[in-house]
Amino acid sequence: MNNPTTIDVDKLVAPASSSPLTPLPTFAVKDGYFNHTDECPEGCQVISDLDEDDFGYEVDIQQMTYATRTLADGSSIDLPLWVFEPGFDNNPEAKLPDGGWPVIVFVRGSAFHEQDVLKYSNFCVRIAEQGYVVATLKYRQSDIAPFPAQMQDCKTAVRFIRKNAKRFHANDERIALWGDSSGGHTVLMAGFTGDHEPDTDEHQGTSAEVKAIVDWYGPTDFAKMNYYPSSQNHSDADSPEGFEIGHVDVLQNPERNREASPMSYLSADRPTPPTLIMHGGRDQLVPFNQSCRLYETMKALGKDVTFIKLDNACHAFRGFRSTKAINIVLDWLSTRV
Repeated sequence: MNNPTTIDVDKLVAPASSSPLTPLPTFAVKDGYFNHTDECPEGCQVISDLDEDDFGYEVDIQQMTYATRTLADGSSIDLPLWVFEPGFDNNPEAKLPDGGWPVIVFVRGSAFHEQDVLKYSNFCVRIAEQGYVVATLKYRQSDIAPFPAQMQDCKTAVRFIRKNAKRFHANDERIALWGDSSGGHTVLMAGFTGDHEPDTDEHQGTSAEVKAIVDWYGPTDFAKMNYYPSSQNHSDADSPEGFEIGHVDVLQNPERNREASPMSYLSADRPTPPTLIMHGGRDQLVPFNQSCRLYETMKALGKDVTFIKLDNACHAFRGFRSTKAINIVLDWLSTRV
């Protein structure tokens, strides 16, 4: 084996101090920057106009159990929660907001079946980078626990986060809900009912009320879904909606449909969190009319509601997985949470 070439690097770079240096305070200078070095070897490229970070805070991710549920067959299931918390190590200009980070409890859609929550990790990181604690939960799927299990789990997760706010450097008064597809339905139900029924006993004494709700293309009126263009049959017992109301035919169970409709929990005299609805004009799974029905109902009741149509977006893509869509939500939340 050949001997490696030995290079005397000390002859090629700026000479070191004659003795070890005493460490300097990391951010001793008033403007928050460490001392500048003028050292620059020949051939090194210098970029002088890039001194700001534009993708936000670093993010710490933790997983924990927020509730343990007993199922109908007597078995139990632990429900996990992933918390994405902003941080600012080595960033002298960042600081924790007064009272702590605002919180977004996010519910991943899954047609009410088992969620693959971590497939949305990059989405949660993008939001947390902008200064939100993002808590994304796994709910009981409809195959083992139909409505109202999902919205009850969501409210329990809100209470868990509020109860443990200091642990996550979060502000327990600044909590919003955000969900997509069946997660949109879940956050509407949880946000509209708050501390009212249907509820659970878990963490009672801690409120489940929230400041705002973001609904991305969530179903709102199961019985009407088959009356508008869709790539799915939404009335069969084996449909996502059929499973959600107890694995029964949707059109033959109007009372169960009414109970599972977010609009059933709205009234003029009960306060409702400000709500942002976003839906694609080419949604192949949840008809666009589902959001129209919710929007018109909320307007008629005098609620604070904003409706945005992404004209050419499909269900969950061709627009929704974009920085622009996320920024629309964050701009809207900035004045409400």
